[in-house]
Amino acid sequence: MKFNKELDDIKVYEAGKPIELVVREFGVAPEEVVKLASNENPLGTSPRVAETIRAHADKAHLYPDDSMFELKEALSLRFDVREETLIIGAGSDQILEFVSRAKLHPGAKVLMSRVTFAMYEIYARQQGAEILRTPDWRHRPEEFLPLMKEHRPEVVYLCTPNNPTGDAMRREEIFEILDASDPETLVVVDGAYMEYAAAKDSDYAVTPREILEYPNALYLGTFSKAYGLGGMRVGYGIARPEIIRALMKLRPPFNITSLSLAAAIAACGDEEFVAQSVRLHQEQIDRYEAYAREHGFDYIESYTNFITWSFGEELNSSDLAEALLERGVIVRDLASYGLNALRITVGTPEQNDRLFAVMDEVLG
Repeated sequence: MKFNKELDDIKVYEAGKPIELVVREFGVAPEEVVKLASNENPLGTSPRVAETIRAHADKAHLYPDDSMFELKEALSLRFDVREETLIIGAGSDQILEFVSRAKLHPGAKVLMSRVTFAMYEIYARQQGAEILRTPDWRHRPEEFLPLMKEHRPEVVYLCTPNNPTGDAMRREEIFEILDASDPETLVVVDGAYMEYAAAKDSDYAVTPREILEYPNALYLGTFSKAYGLGGMRVGYGIARPEIIRALMKLRPPFNITSLSLAAAIAACGDEEFVAQSVRLHQEQIDRYEAYAREHGFDYIESYTNFITWSFGEELNSSDLAEALLERGVIVRDLASYGLNALRITVGTPEQNDRLFAVMDEVLG
């Protein structure tokens, strides 16, 4: 059977390994598995949100409010934006799909960092677009700007803080690229981890309201990280109404569930849980940095809820990841990104204790 030729060279996105796989393959008891691979909130879900999900369980047979009025109202109040500047997706990556379908076609060009979120390329290639990457894994304006001028890409992706490396762009660097962009180029500022960056250093944080100042920009956010709703799949995009109207033509009806919608509305009203999640990360990430220094390998300064450890020739990230997996600790190997590195979600104190103990065993 023949399929669209654009699919020939697309690699399937590799999600983090689930706990169930470790239990099946290595015989580790479920309660002993520590999952630090997918940047999920180690505190779980807010108790207020969990109660809301239980309260709405008997309405699972009903379609959600497709206008998503309450959620848009909550987000508009939080970010001081108008509701017509908002679109809701099944995770922010669904909005990435809308962007590709709305802007890209065979021969179109998309610009991104050398190492960044894999779905940017996957969705672009589905439309037959050409991928342009900067030489460095960091988002450097001096590398983006010449490529933008030469190629005039249809879409530019700025993932800040960046997944999977954890670094972030300074505010002035983001605005430098936006100021220099062609009016027909859609610049996507992916702020999935922005809550962590804003708490760490305001010089690395931007708000959707600031991105709205640009008629060719789109800000993306998610409830999957700081809000602890990864399993509910709710993301949002914020842009000028003309961009939102175009993307809305690609949105299927009822694209998030009734329970997801109720959970996200409740999460918007629980900022203390977000603050608690960020504080946990700030308290625990110092341990990861100290461990790296103690054992002689590098780390990338993180503005997210994870940290990237990188290794020299004496250590192999794939071997380390496999050895940890066999012992019930799941981390993310970045070899597929061309990096000899591990991306590790910063967990609870107990989870981190287990990770360090198993690392000591493996390194020893």
